[in-house]
Amino acid sequence: MNRIDVKKRVLDHRKKQFAGPLYKETQYPHRLNFYATPPTADITLEQFEQWAINRLRVLAELEACSFRNKTPAETAVHMKPLLDKYLPLDASSSNNSELHLQRQQDHYSHFILRLAFSSTEDLRRRFARVETMLFRLRFQTDDSRERAAFVSKLNLDWEPVSDEEKRELAPRLATTVGFGYGKRAQQVLDEDWCKVDWTRVPDLVESRKVFVKAGMAYVPGREQQSMVLNAFSKRLGQALELTARALPRLDEDDRLAPILDHLSKNFTTPDASYTGSGAAVEGAEITARNMDNLSQHFPMCMSHLHRSLRRDAHLKHFGRLQYTLFLKGIGLNLEECLIFWRSGFSKITDDTFNKEYRYNVRHVYGDVGGDSNRRSGGYSPYSCQRILTDNAPGPGEAHGCPYRHFSLDNLTTLLRASGVADNAVLKGVKEDKESQKFHMACNRGSSTLPVLGFHMHATKQPSM
Repeated sequence: MNRIDVKKRVLDHRKKQFAGPLYKETQYPHRLNFYATPPTADITLEQFEQWAINRLRVLAELEACSFRNKTPAETAVHMKPLLDKYLPLDASSSNNSELHLQRQQDHYSHFILRLAFSSTEDLRRRFARVETMLFRLRFQTDDSRERAAFVSKLNLDWEPVSDEEKRELAPRLATTVGFGYGKRAQQVLDEDWCKVDWTRVPDLVESRKVFVKAGMAYVPGREQQSMVLNAFSKRLGQALELTARALPRLDEDDRLAPILDHLSKNFTTPDASYTGSGAAVEGAEITARNMDNLSQHFPMCMSHLHRSLRRDAHLKHFGRLQYTLFLKGIGLNLEECLIFWRSGFSKITDDTFNKEYRYNVRHVYGDVGGDSNRRSGGYSPYSCQRILTDNAPGPGEAHGCPYRHFSLDNLTTLLRASGVADNAVLKGVKEDKESQKFHMACNRGSSTLPVLGFHMHATKQPSM
């Protein structure tokens, strides 16, 4: 027997005593991803920023689709060109040479935005919602075999329903899913059923799409998407909470903190998110000179700001910021914007304007400020969601959303002054406002107004 040497070994502290961490590229066997494992391979700072921006454009437009009350089918058609351009994700069967890069960009961009949107509960909730929308869109368009292979690896704790139990419950299961009488027994047997606690699929229980027995919901294969989506949303919510706790440690990184801060501050207007920077303005030149005519076709929140400016020759800070960002978004260049505001503030001197207002306009356009502001092209126009939720207007202020922040009487007066005379429309707006469906109220109120054919110009960098 060999004797064990119990003497302490002398360590040379000039040498490494432990192996360094090994970071290797993640493999992506599936198109879909639950983003359970953070990426570890190195990427450039430019990739870090650009990949996040590309994903942000997609998420911004997805949120806009929900605000516009688009159906899932309409959303899929609307989003396809945007996804193909900014966040392509081909099937494994495509044999695309860039398949790994596509999935790597998807993986990294999700985690980058997860860092950016973990700081507040509101950001975490919004991010989880739009990411779930994106996952649903991809889940529905995924190849059925690839999707089944992905789901089988998730460990979702489903209990398969045996053929014997299917036969026993066939009449009730068939009634639940609407199978016809003739071949319904065979259809029930052919369907891939599973059962879970009913509390995991409350939406399916509410819509009567599952059979419930002894607290267990029997879910047909066609409805199992709901359970996958619920699991995705729940896990992402938990992961965002953990990320929020780790955020203070990122403040020490001078390279990442400014980028993450910029991403988290604003959510770009969806119409500005992917129109090319050279997009032409159809039928109307955007200049300070013709802004009065164009303002008749603006959204209600912006036309109200314009009228307030013309009436008072002044707007307070948040009104100026909201309107300047909108003007920038529709293509008014910096020089014309300065002319517009100078002429609008007609009761003050040039010296006062230059001292108190000129710099702020230039900063919004990214003409002045720090490197991050210049590089990103300034601020992005506010989304409807931000106008609805940020900085409610106080006395003497004109910003915000009329459909949310105006009293019903004042809103009705404003709509009539804008040319809305249809009582049915006014009644619908009233009902939408009372139900807090402000986006629907806006769509309804705008539907009877003349539309001017211009597109929002793209800003250089969207932000959330």
